[in-house]
Amino acid sequence: MNPVLINLFGLEIRWYSVLLLVAISVALFLFIKEGKRFNIPADFSFNLAFWVIIIGILSARLYYCLFNYELYIDHPLDVFKVWEGGLAIHGGIIGGFLTLVIYTKKYNINTFKITDMIVVPLLLAQAIGRWGNFFNGEAHGAATSYYQLRQVLHIPEFIVNGMHIGNNYYHPTFFYESLFCLIGFIILLFVRRYRYIKRGQLTCLYMMYYSVGRFFIEALRTDSLMLGGFRVAQLVSIGAFLIGLFAFMILSRKGKFEDLYNEEENGLRF
Repeated sequence: MNPVLINLFGLEIRWYSVLLLVAISVALFLFIKEGKRFNIPADFSFNLAFWVIIIGILSARLYYCLFNYELYIDHPLDVFKVWEGGLAIHGGIIGGFLTLVIYTKKYNINTFKITDMIVVPLLLAQAIGRWGNFFNGEAHGAATSYYQLRQVLHIPEFIVNGMHIGNNYYHPTFFYESLFCLIGFIILLFVRRYRYIKRGQLTCLYMMYYSVGRFFIEALRTDSLMLGGFRVAQLVSIGAFLIGLFAFMILSRKGKFEDLYNEEENGLRF
């Protein structure tokens, strides 16, 4: 696949950058829309999202570069070439979450009310953003066959063709994760309408759901970030799943009508 969408007088506009922008824009729109349901001013949502997105992208890049330092030690300026790929979602989530905590504490807002509002559109953004890997020819799995992809797994033809790199066909793990995230987005859309869902539980469900999918999909990838002999994403997924499960169980022990996500009187105050 050609990673360049268009070339304007020598300026390359890449699919990766465009899809990242689309993913962010869609998630921001849905976040602000959900905020209006709780009478949250759009300027608050936008300002919060601005800092979360900026710090999230920077931390995603830093996370990736730290675990691939050998690629940049001789060419340090390549660290800034984000448009060529190399963003680690776990790094972005960690950086974005820490920024969100600081921002919500500054304005005395319940942190987990906001994370609950973010995780649903975040899954959709991840589903969209993964297609940037497709055009960059990265984040794929091990070599396989055309027959396996088309006749057994029924992967769409254009994806199979895009995964024909060199003389081999590869598992489109980017597509597996994109589809998994899209399904998760739809599920959480319904779950957050459940009357008795508590603040923080959507965040916990996101942590558990994405961690399960990422753990198994990561096992198929050939470009995993490594720590010793272990895949970093799998280690983080295990930790995130356990934290999410533990927190969900604690929140479930609260009273039936306590700290409900969908109750405006339990929501935000401005």
